[in-house]
Amino acid sequence: MRSDYCGKLNSSHIDQEVELCGWVHRRRDHGGVIFIDLRDREGIAQIVFDPDRADSFAIADSVRNEFVIRITGKVRNRPEGTINPDMPTGEIEILGHTIEVLNKAKTPPFQIDDEHVHDDVKLRYRYVDLRRPLMQNNLRLRSQIVKEMRTFLDDRGFLDIETPMLTKATPEGARDYLVPSRTHPGNFFALPQSPQLFKQLLMMSGLDRYYQIVRCFRDEDLRADRQPEFTQLDIETSFMNEADITGMMEEMIHTLFKKVLNVELPSPFPRMSYAEAMERFGSDRPDLRNPLELVDVSDLMKAVEFKVFSGPANMEDGRVATLHVPGGSTLSRKQIDDYTAYIAQFGARGLAYIKVNNLSAGSEGLQSPILKFLPDDVVTKILERTKAADGDLIFFGADKTKVVNDALGALRNRLGHDLNLLKTEWAPMWVIDFPMFEYNEDEKRWDSLHHPFTAPNSDDIDAIKQNPGKTLSRAYDLVLNGTELGGGSIRIHNSEMQSAVLELLGIGEEEAQEKFGFLLEALGYGCPPHGGIAFGLDRTVMLMAGCDSIREVIAFPKTQSASCLLTSAPSKANSRQLQELGIKLAKSKTPE
Repeated sequence: MRSDYCGKLNSSHIDQEVELCGWVHRRRDHGGVIFIDLRDREGIAQIVFDPDRADSFAIADSVRNEFVIRITGKVRNRPEGTINPDMPTGEIEILGHTIEVLNKAKTPPFQIDDEHVHDDVKLRYRYVDLRRPLMQNNLRLRSQIVKEMRTFLDDRGFLDIETPMLTKATPEGARDYLVPSRTHPGNFFALPQSPQLFKQLLMMSGLDRYYQIVRCFRDEDLRADRQPEFTQLDIETSFMNEADITGMMEEMIHTLFKKVLNVELPSPFPRMSYAEAMERFGSDRPDLRNPLELVDVSDLMKAVEFKVFSGPANMEDGRVATLHVPGGSTLSRKQIDDYTAYIAQFGARGLAYIKVNNLSAGSEGLQSPILKFLPDDVVTKILERTKAADGDLIFFGADKTKVVNDALGALRNRLGHDLNLLKTEWAPMWVIDFPMFEYNEDEKRWDSLHHPFTAPNSDDIDAIKQNPGKTLSRAYDLVLNGTELGGGSIRIHNSEMQSAVLELLGIGEEEAQEKFGFLLEALGYGCPPHGGIAFGLDRTVMLMAGCDSIREVIAFPKTQSASCLLTSAPSKANSRQLQELGIKLAKSKTPE
């Protein structure tokens, strides 16, 4: 039906007859001459209809925004003075010969070029929202990214293998989406949180190098970079160690950015231990574009009389840390109060500070409500350790280590953006040497920091059992601009170690056989050393597209409440379906 895309036309097409199809982006009547901006996925072309062709002119006069039309015409140069340098097709226009209305359109719920449409409206009419050039460019970028990922892995001997969508529930750190089975009454499938166990089984099958662009499902609270269903690039390899895997994946990300964005990322990516990242940045996914760092002052606060500081400083799991902000003394009291309210959501009970107005004036040159509680020598050591200068500001965090890290880490990120402190556009890094376990205070037991199939950095099972809190794992995360782009590890490849780790996690032998018996049995039939990684495709595209939310790079995303406004999902099942599945709904305690 067409010879060309609208957005592909240029001066090389002058005097050519073309056939175009698309949507009416805008129609203008200029003194008897009708201009139609015709839009397709590649861009916009200007079509001109004059009264000399009465039939086509009458149809052109009747069309409205978002009508679907087909035109034929001849490409010509735009008249002098009407060239639009902001459009790829801005040097040419098409003199319309014929026009055919393929489909009329109701007045759209919003204009395609309106940037101030509420998210709920855009999601309700997603098919209209996706007509916006920004959204089409994002999805085109996503397609290109996937293509480059596939090409890279295909060229290195990886096999694209599908794994099941209906599987068994396994502990991956979030709630499963359960699917009732009609043929096995009372039993449920689970939608996969990841293909973790299946890709390990593929390594045991001798397939050596696997990848998959796969949908995953997690029933958890949503954020800007989280959806109930998401897509990841899933990778697993045999006979490769951490350095081999991270080196190859680093090469893939380098290639991806160069080919898609023409960006040269730094090489090699810096590596940092989990412990160092938490100490310096309060986060295991620090944004290295931000020069601000946390500085620990717990040792200086142990003997002070001010209990707000000395209490956490003397706690086994406590910390007192500072965040030094160069030039921060210009912050007003209201701004500091706003930051205090912001970190409260992370459990912080306050935000102490010292403004450094004039170092040479001693204590007279400092401004702070806490100075009266701190000895002069302690204040001097704090200023020396933080390397504060005139005009700077020092924030303090004092509480349990997790609260301090969460609060000051978040404040660091907020200040980096608010004060325009970011030093570069892209800052990738590897975070390594993660703890194998973290203690769950609420349930008084150990949890896996990643997942229970991650290998420890020691083969000494007795030593791991005696001191699980000191055991490190062979895990690695790729972080870009403060966002975890991908995470992986070397896996446990023998049944004895796997059983020991499950036991440490409070999973007894009977439960282990029920949940993971197939894995434990497979490990006994000749399992190679293996490891892998999974990249969040949605997050990767979001960052590369310069968006703030993954909803902007997913064709049909869910809302913050995990619903689809377009299709009104989830919805109720009828009584016959429920009866076939053997399900009876509990009565609601409150009226609908």
